Amino acid sequence: MITAEMVKELRERTGAGMMDCKRALSETEGNVEKAIDLLREKGLAAAAKKAGRIAAEGLVEAYIHGAGRIGVLLEVNCETDFVAKTAEFKEFCRDVAMQVAAASPLFVAKEEVPAEYVEREREVLRAQAINEGKPEKFVDKMVEGRIEKYYKEVCLLEQAFIKDPDKSVRQLLNEKIAKIGENISIRRFVRFQVGEGIEKKKSNLAEEVAAMSSAFGC
Repeated sequence: MITAEMVKELRERTGAGMMDCKRALSETEGNVEKAIDLLREKGLAAAAKKAGRIAAEGLVEAYIHGAGRIGVLLEVNCETDFVAKTAEFKEFCRDVAMQVAAASPLFVAKEEVPAEYVEREREVLRAQAINEGKPEKFVDKMVEGRIEKYYKEVCLLEQAFIKDPDKSVRQLLNEKIAKIGENISIRRFVRFQVGEGIEKKKSNLAEEVAAMSSAFGC
């Protein structure tokens, strides 16, 4: 039996309409998790229809975090200037910029990860699995599973959304596409962190005092 509480929970977890939630629960015989997957599949299908449309408008979002220690510039595209000016689109851009600041991805999508990066990671993971004593026949399957985990760490769209870890940034994007009715594309980003990449000099107080004493003839 589909109860009002089940529909309410599904609506809260997916943002889908009440009737859509009731239908999904009916189709999955009241299994909420399967209903979530079904709604997401339908959302993905709706987003796919719009994916080929040109998105040349949008915003460049600037986000500063931690008293100026981390900064993000992010470009998100949509189809019309009208949508770019809406509060919902701006909020989405802000959320994604916060995601970049917090989770420090290296790429937007899997397709952007250079093949040599993936192959190097695959070799390391394979060696790890063998060193752990895993049976040879299971190693390749384990490696591919760990490669997917690697994508979830370095690819923005595959990361768990910081405001709702039960969904990925890709799922959030598809939900926005379905709701707004335009193709939306996270095009690129750059993340700055104070001191990142700079080799900091390690000081040795005893050596500095000895050097100063020698300079002054002490």
